[in-house]
Amino acid sequence: MNSQRWPYPRVIAHRGGGVLAPENTLAALRAGWRRGFRAAEFDVMLASDGVAVLMHDPEFGRTVTGAGQVAQTPSALLQKMDAGSWFGPTFAEEPVPLFEDVLGFCRAHGIFMNIEIKPAPGHDERTGSVVAHLVARFCEETPELSPTPLLSSFSSTALESAQRAAPHLARGHLFDRVPKDWRSRLEALGCRALHCDHRYLVQQDVDEIRAAGFGVFCYTVNDPERARELLAWGVDAFCTDRIDLIGPDFGGRNLS
Repeated sequence: MNSQRWPYPRVIAHRGGGVLAPENTLAALRAGWRRGFRAAEFDVMLASDGVAVLMHDPEFGRTVTGAGQVAQTPSALLQKMDAGSWFGPTFAEEPVPLFEDVLGFCRAHGIFMNIEIKPAPGHDERTGSVVAHLVARFCEETPELSPTPLLSSFSSTALESAQRAAPHLARGHLFDRVPKDWRSRLEALGCRALHCDHRYLVQQDVDEIRAAGFGVFCYTVNDPERARELLAWGVDAFCTDRIDLIGPDFGGRNLS
């Protein structure tokens, strides 16, 4: 693996703890850490007061009980909501965490962060800016940090906003399928890597993206045989829910 193209860990715990804990919570990060993972992917969205929290869905109902929208709910109320019972009774009352609290946890436990900027509809620009400013400040306060966090998003607008706010932070562009104009889109946003759904990836894509000097990251790889195939193709890294089956050192030494 080319450490200049991809200086990050090879195997990353999806949404913190994969299948072992409720996604995007401190409980998930603890679960991944206990399994030996020192790398986590998670989603960051803004509450109505502009405070960044960990959340994937803009609306309640799947991982957070009740009805409503994240973008219309203040962070103080979100912190009191149950984000764990859906997963199991052991995690009842697990709260929605503030992004700043997660930054502190990852600093204390040496966890690399692949931070997906996940704006609620209509909040792309603001979310990209807020997240980038918070991560930039985190890096300034933790000068010994290596590697520094990687920002990613499906939203070009959010990535452009993050680029303006903190151009020195590394960025990856998320896609479902690799688009025909992938190179121009990555170059326009100063991205380091292309992130895509492994189900739609082919060997030729990997070869062309890597030859252009970009990293290739896949989501969400839960089958060990598929993981081995992707690594054999030259994929630089992937995230997985099955951290019980695919360990942090899967496929060789995991850079950290």
